[in-house]
Amino acid sequence: MTFPAPAVTVTAVAGVPEVRAGDDLAGLLVTALRDAGLELADGDVLVVSSKVVSKAAGLTAPAASRDDAVVAQSLRVVAERVTPTGTARVVESAAGPVMAAAGVDASNTGDDAVVLLLPSDPDAAAASLRDAVLAAWGRPVHIGLVLSDTAGRPWRVGQTDFALGACGVTTVEDLRGGVDADGRPLQVTVRCVADELAAAADLVKGKDRAVPVALVRGSGAVRADGAGARTIVRTGPEDWFGLGRVEAVRAALGVPPGTAAALDVGIPAAWPEDRPTRVARAVRVALRDQDEVAADVGADEVELSGEDDFSAGLVAARLLVALHGEGLAGTVRRGGRAGHAAVVVHAPA
Repeated sequence: MTFPAPAVTVTAVAGVPEVRAGDDLAGLLVTALRDAGLELADGDVLVVSSKVVSKAAGLTAPAASRDDAVVAQSLRVVAERVTPTGTARVVESAAGPVMAAAGVDASNTGDDAVVLLLPSDPDAAAASLRDAVLAAWGRPVHIGLVLSDTAGRPWRVGQTDFALGACGVTTVEDLRGGVDADGRPLQVTVRCVADELAAAADLVKGKDRAVPVALVRGSGAVRADGAGARTIVRTGPEDWFGLGRVEAVRAALGVPPGTAAALDVGIPAAWPEDRPTRVARAVRVALRDQDEVAADVGADEVELSGEDDFSAGLVAARLLVALHGEGLAGTVRRGGRAGHAAVVVHAPA
């Protein structure tokens, strides 16, 4: 037996004016819906850019202190790279998701002097906005609301919108234990419905259109007891990607990301770097807190001299690991006298 595919429509809600601190955001959304001739119906989902929620709540910081704002909004640093405009960091944000710059955003702020911060509790912000929209609408209707934001994804080019906060919607649909259309058992399939709603809405709204709201109809995702979006953030034992590859290597050598130690030895750049630069940084990482050993860095060989064979050998081993973090490799050659060793760098530049 076949069943008709559900019809899902995504409609941009145009006409929302520039939102400023203290504005009645729910009132602005309801006015825009009515001016566009759109009626809220049971089962509808409003997808609202988190940016307008931040604007209405006055969640801003001076643009000149953007880096400080990123640090303040971060729980931990996952990866970091030097860029022409500063240090770019992927972090676990205070708002929940792992994302670039903790969601601190300088685009479409309405004021070049400020950057926008994410709500500290996006699910609560979504619930509060939905309740306010329903109150302003004036008659009962069962709808869901998703606060959307934008982020990249590991191993994929570009960005997409995702659910930062959610209220009254199915966040995930766990299909494990069921069967596919051919009757084969489903063992790993868990649909992230909230993210699918956010991504679908971005097809009709977006930063370049100045349309921060979309109405999604026919998704079948509205439910009274829907869990919030924080429940779909993987942290702790479920997080297989707690650090970037380079950061994991450096952290194992006592140089975790987002620390003074990382700044002291140097942070890798976002662009390709030459071999001498990478070797020199690997040496600084290897020598971190190893004061009894000195290094003479040559073009293809690093000579180590220490108080004894053990100390020189320890730093040589650390250097091999640090070189791996730089995409290089080496081999250890024992020096001609006690307390000396050499690491030959032989990976291609």
